[in-house]
Amino acid sequence: MAIGGDRPILIKKVKKVSGGGHHGGAWKVAYADFVTAMMAFFLLMWLINTTSPDQQRGIANYFAPASVSETTSGSGGILGGTALGKDGAQSSGSMDVVQDQNPEAKPTDKNESETGASSLEDASEDALRKEIQKRENDAFASAAMSLRQSLQEMPELAELSKQIIIDQTPEGLRIQLVDEDGRSMFKEGLAAPNDRARILLRAVAKIVDRLPNRITISGHTSANADGSRSPGDWSLSAARADQARQILQGAGVGADRIYQVSGKANSDPLYADDPLHAGNRRISIILLREAPVLPPDQ
Repeated sequence: MAIGGDRPILIKKVKKVSGGGHHGGAWKVAYADFVTAMMAFFLLMWLINTTSPDQQRGIANYFAPASVSETTSGSGGILGGTALGKDGAQSSGSMDVVQDQNPEAKPTDKNESETGASSLEDASEDALRKEIQKRENDAFASAAMSLRQSLQEMPELAELSKQIIIDQTPEGLRIQLVDEDGRSMFKEGLAAPNDRARILLRAVAKIVDRLPNRITISGHTSANADGSRSPGDWSLSAARADQARQILQGAGVGADRIYQVSGKANSDPLYADDPLHAGNRRISIILLREAPVLPPDQ
């Protein structure tokens, strides 16, 4: 009611709603915790799938609580001293208790540690040898394929491809230039190769020059028509091998890569069951396998 003509007085009551509208903001905190937990779960699953069993054991050991053995000695407290043992006043006390409760925690034998170190070195050395051998085999296979391809692509070498034999031996990659009936690489009794042999040797030199391996060259002859062996075959086979060396070096192969040049006469026939076979007359070129360099103390 207005009094004395004044404006009426209005009283407004406001109801306060606690916690905010729509159930407040507590759900946001719960949702954030749920998302964090799910992210941690998926991260854990990813780590389990990507780590090895050894790595998983290492992670488990890292988070495992350290085992502490309880003891009644005087050293159990923060400022506690050592307790007297059975050995007298000079005894180490708590140290004896720890050693008795942990009999396995004894100094490792020096011989055992040296044996473990040597076995580790042997394992690493064996792995190194296997890796080098694998790389050499791959390089040899690539070189053999390149040589065969070059023989097929060049018309003047296509007909000579049957006179080249390429294989891998324990010594290394072996390339043999062999005679055929009616297709000889050397004139009878002469050391100088003919034009056919020179073309083949130059083609081999292009492939050999791509690899760093050392090279051995050996000459071989066949038995005489009557089956006998001539003493002069030794010098003849050695001279033919040396002629092959000169052609290889003239085609670009470094002289420092030539490891050995030898004549074997007919002592190592390619066809042992037929000493008169033309294929026994040949030049053998071997790219040697290289052993890994070992430390000076090995």
